[in-house]
Amino acid sequence: MPDVNKSAEEGGSFSSKVINSVFLLLLVDLLGFTLILPLLPSILDHYAQTGDVVYEFLQSVVGWFREAVGIPMERKYNSVLFGGLIGSLFSLLQFLLSPVTGALSDKHGRRPMLILVTLGMMSSYAIWAVSRSFSMFLLFRVIGGICKSNVTLCTAIVADLTCAKARNRGMAMIGVAFSLGFTVGPLMGAYLATSYKSTGNIFYQTPALLAFGFSAADLLFIWFLLPETLSKDAKGSSSGFRDLLNPLSLFHFSAVIRTKDPPAKEKMQKLQVLGLVYFCYLFLFSGLEFTLSFLTHQRFHFTSMQQGKMFFFTGVVMTLIQGGYARRIKPGQQMRAVSMAIAVLIPAFVLIGLSWNVTMLYIGLLLYSFAAAVVIPCLSTLVSDHGSANQKGTVMGILRSLGALARAMGPVVASSVYWIAGAQACFFLTSACFIVPLALLRTAKRLKEE
Repeated sequence: MPDVNKSAEEGGSFSSKVINSVFLLLLVDLLGFTLILPLLPSILDHYAQTGDVVYEFLQSVVGWFREAVGIPMERKYNSVLFGGLIGSLFSLLQFLLSPVTGALSDKHGRRPMLILVTLGMMSSYAIWAVSRSFSMFLLFRVIGGICKSNVTLCTAIVADLTCAKARNRGMAMIGVAFSLGFTVGPLMGAYLATSYKSTGNIFYQTPALLAFGFSAADLLFIWFLLPETLSKDAKGSSSGFRDLLNPLSLFHFSAVIRTKDPPAKEKMQKLQVLGLVYFCYLFLFSGLEFTLSFLTHQRFHFTSMQQGKMFFFTGVVMTLIQGGYARRIKPGQQMRAVSMAIAVLIPAFVLIGLSWNVTMLYIGLLLYSFAAAVVIPCLSTLVSDHGSANQKGTVMGILRSLGALARAMGPVVASSVYWIAGAQACFFLTSACFIVPLALLRTAKRLKEE
């Protein structure tokens, strides 16, 4: 009995070390990644004056979309749309590369792949720091999109943990890292950009160099402190690239099925349903999240500072909920928690769509923040339970890929509905569509019971 207790204590200690390491690793990475967010409008204005050919081409694409759906010609809206176009390109690259990176980590280990993608992120930030044209800036975003697979790898590391309670806590702490990073990082970027006059640098150079420094710190942390969670016995062979690059195969998790030891049929059916829930949720959520900037500017005339305060509010609420509630959800209760959180989104977006004053808007945002803090960590925990030990990277990579595809498509569809049908119709219609992932969750629960 003492040996069993000692083994449990050692396992708990290792799990805590892994979770803390993943949290710090992602937090530092996301601080660097989000430094650019408040600078994007100024960066686009800066390159608009240079006559860059690539910029002019992308601006014509934005202009075509704006005219097609009837968006007013305002600088604010143009910046949001241009930023959304670059964001969609980034998400599409993630959609293509996340499954491949996850599968390669099943063969070569989590640490080697993390080192590789971190080196790639360092090179992208170095290009940003020295960029003097929009073409160079776009190259920085493309390399970043190709190499930004550390989230996939970190979720795979947490999925490697054998204790279900530790996996749930780990996924919640990944959520906390996201919330903190997306709250503090933009504030740091905005502050550093204001100091360029005293240093004599271009306004985005100091944030770019700091982002490079954060990635360098991450590289050292991975090299010296991060343990390898994939045992040598568990390492498998890479899945066929056809299954990892075909969208339909990704939705079916075909790369997990076509192995020597595929999961049971019922288990695969549940995994496929959870993947659909993840995609549908993020498709709807990311679309309305994107149109929030339109609504607050159009209805309440929010300035960039007021919108920054709004997203700061949601980030703080999400951090508190993930750190206090989400990480304490007991194993077996995640499905119920996800259903409740998605159900809360329906009145949240109805309130935001109807809001005639800022108080009503913030009540909706409070409910929105609660749901956003719970859904992704819990779904990630549920999915991490699927696949053998040498398939966790593939499973989590496919899940992240489906999420990236949803984030690439959602803003385009939601923006079109917003400007063609109006703000209220957009928020009401999308709120009603959350019934789809709720129905899919009922199907997944029924499969579990059977």
